Amino acid sequence: MGRSGWMVSGTINYWRSVSLGLIFGVLLCGQFKPADPKPDDTPNFSVKVSLVRLLVSVHDASGALLTNLNKEDFKILDSGKPQTISVFERNTSLPLSVAVLIDTSGSTETSLHYEVSSIQHFLSTLLQGGNPQDAFALYSFNWRTNLEADFSRNERRADRALHALHGEGGTSLYDAVYLASDTLVHREGRHVMIVVTDGGDTTSYKQYSDALAAAQRADAVLYPIIVVPINADAGRNTGGEHALVTLSQSTGGKAFYPEGADQLNTAFADILHELRTQYLIGFYPQDVPERVHSYHAVNVQIPRPALRISARSGYYEP
Repeated sequence: MGRSGWMVSGTINYWRSVSLGLIFGVLLCGQFKPADPKPDDTPNFSVKVSLVRLLVSVHDASGALLTNLNKEDFKILDSGKPQTISVFERNTSLPLSVAVLIDTSGSTETSLHYEVSSIQHFLSTLLQGGNPQDAFALYSFNWRTNLEADFSRNERRADRALHALHGEGGTSLYDAVYLASDTLVHREGRHVMIVVTDGGDTTSYKQYSDALAAAQRADAVLYPIIVVPINADAGRNTGGEHALVTLSQSTGGKAFYPEGADQLNTAFADILHELRTQYLIGFYPQDVPERVHSYHAVNVQIPRPALRISARSGYYEP
């Protein structure tokens, strides 16, 4: 065989050896490659880590606030299932975001002047002695809702806005609660809504259920101050008042019925005292169905029937 013939033959034999080696390597690797796990072999974990916070106020039989209870005094049920309390604070100092909603419909014209004065005093007191991060926002509502002053500690801005208010038009109460809830939902700390109104809703696009769901999603405690006419009960919207009371009970708040400026000032003082003495109770839901955007009923209990508890009635999963 000539030289060229040897080179061709050697080249063929070389590539044949390389090919056989590659094939053997692939087979060898395939022999020791770990098998893909079957779907059933992979455990699925679902861990719920969202802390549910409850702001709780407790009154005795005479109506006085109790501030010396312990974690062991409370029992929490989520959808009927007992829960373990993971966070407990007395007189919590978490910062407050307080949205004050003032009714400026035509029916409030005669009471608006002393309502403005009471709100000014309340805002000034709110910013004294509390958390330095406490803030307020001011809304007015008649047939529409206006943000008069966004969340801040600026009393001067609020004073200017309050003195420019006047009464006219209908009442879009549910729209106002819905919109104020939307601004509260992403703020840190505690969320509070105070609604100063003579009751009723006449022009809202939103319904009562929309307002309640929005307040629940915002984790807002709602305090209606229902300004009762001094001269007579004629024209009072008792259906609207009942809706406001239900809103307050469902969010852990309380309704007030002041007659005149003195009682209105007292109502604001009572609200502030309650905010300064709230219990903060938190739990991580366990053994309850997990459904996105679903509503969970929550029940806060104390094994002492003489005591009255104010806490929101449930929460929505994020």
